[in-house]
Amino acid sequence: MWWTTKRRIRRLIDTDRVQSAIETAERRTSGEIRISVAPWFWGSIDRAADRAFERLGMTRTASRNGVLFFLVPSRHAFVVRGDLGIHACVGQPFWDELAADMSSYFRRQAFTEGLLLGIERTADQLAQHFPYQAGRDTDELPNSVDWS
Repeated sequence: MWWTTKRRIRRLIDTDRVQSAIETAERRTSGEIRISVAPWFWGSIDRAADRAFERLGMTRTASRNGVLFFLVPSRHAFVVRGDLGIHACVGQPFWDELAADMSSYFRRQAFTEGLLLGIERTADQLAQHFPYQAGRDTDELPNSVDWS
């Protein structure tokens, strides 16, 4: 099984490296990237990801170019959700391919590396479609991992 408990995944994710990767990525783009690790819950993972997307303010970015990596260790699942602006540029095939590539890392319990891959590839697309504009872009959302 490629997932684990939330407590164990907390030890398996190097939050400093992940936060640093988000900060580096966001220096290339006006887009915003967040990571959220959720506890066990009843119901749809997609709906929970949508609620986290709203709760974390992902829809409040000026260009609607926020991306959320929503991990649910207890359910052995994760969702990558892009807001309307970036989704319109890259389409569902990009998210599906990205999730498949990240899954190969997660199966090996290489959660930090899987997240770093996801952040880098997402940053490439965000930078292409929403490049950083000096003096105009601000960091609209926190870069820390959300452990809700």
